[in-house]
Amino acid sequence: MSNSLIDDLMLLLDQAPTAWHAVDYIGRSLLAEGFTELEEAQEWELEKGKGYFLKRNGSSICAFIIPQDSFKKAHLIASHTDSPGFKLKPNPEFRRDNMTMLATEIYGAPLLTSWFNRDLGLAGRVFLAHSNNAIKQALVNIDSHPLIIPQLAIHLDREANERGPYFNKQEHFSALAALDADPQQSYLLKILEDNIKDSFEYILSHDLFLYPLEKAKLIGPEMLSGYRLDSLASVHAGLTALKTSHPQKNILNLAVFWNNEEIGSKTAQGADSPFLLQILERIAIALKLSREQFLALLPQSLCLSVDLAHALHPNYMEKHDPRHAPLMNKGPVIKYNANQRYASDAQSSASIVHLCEKHAIPYQFFSCRNDIPCGSTIGPLQASQTGITTVDIGSPQLSMHSARELIATQDHLEMCRLLAAFLQS
Repeated sequence: MSNSLIDDLMLLLDQAPTAWHAVDYIGRSLLAEGFTELEEAQEWELEKGKGYFLKRNGSSICAFIIPQDSFKKAHLIASHTDSPGFKLKPNPEFRRDNMTMLATEIYGAPLLTSWFNRDLGLAGRVFLAHSNNAIKQALVNIDSHPLIIPQLAIHLDREANERGPYFNKQEHFSALAALDADPQQSYLLKILEDNIKDSFEYILSHDLFLYPLEKAKLIGPEMLSGYRLDSLASVHAGLTALKTSHPQKNILNLAVFWNNEEIGSKTAQGADSPFLLQILERIAIALKLSREQFLALLPQSLCLSVDLAHALHPNYMEKHDPRHAPLMNKGPVIKYNANQRYASDAQSSASIVHLCEKHAIPYQFFSCRNDIPCGSTIGPLQASQTGITTVDIGSPQLSMHSARELIATQDHLEMCRLLAAFLQS
């Protein structure tokens, strides 16, 4: 079972280079498990004991299992589908002498130098005009025409190894696509047209991201290396827990995976939107709960915000608080911050500690050094939107936000166990 879970995670990493591909993968996986897809613009009729899911903007998804009896509280697992990287600008193509270039815009906060000198694919969504005046969407994942962001040679930047490479975000992160391409024809439009199977008249718009072509790989083999482990590893653990859970008597089991966490979540499909609260209220309406009953169940509910945590780095030990430095291969991490950059507090974390103790799941604590600013995640946003008690947890990770991240496989398996126990408790 352990190997199959890791293989399944690696498959998700390889097949989901963007949030749209991740949500498409999750949707197909849920359909295969007997879940029914709902539409936001239609009225819902929900059956007790059944599983449902819905998407928003193709890049966020929420799935849930209706209780067998009355709906009294919810157990929620939350994570995000996006990762830091590079997005093509709307009009990206230009030429420098005989070189065809694609201009990019930085999405979120990637570790920029990790993207130099890599073979890069192109993936995302494209909107198409059809002959019947319809506008349709197509997902693309193009690995047949690799791109590269070449780094300046050491001979032309002699101090690069001492002070780090010099770069300008506007000038130095355009991707090199081709040499001596036909100047009368758009290189980008040509490769898009060649990779879109459906017939259409012309391309209207696109959301396209670069991604590293190297597949996820085992190292050790107790470690897993790959792009978008933050936070597809969390998504995979939450999805696995939901698919293997059983309908509860009075508890709604729910998993929500939002887009745009890496840029602040202030979008229609982000954690700072009313997406989740609207879903919970619509479930209550479909089950004929009163407004009073709906409001009463929120404070009885609990949300696990699942992301990644900074593992102790062997080459930068001084960057960690010595008493709150999680180790890889030692289990899930409960994340704390006094200023509530993480939503965990004594109340919300107590139930998770108790669950870990009950099921013999190892756990650790993380808190930043006081002289290093703390990051954040969807936990506080979700808590402020819904009022649901929330705890932030995650698997320990190295190289967070780089083009190649690293986790321990055993930590992922323990996270799968923890989330499954949470939904089945």
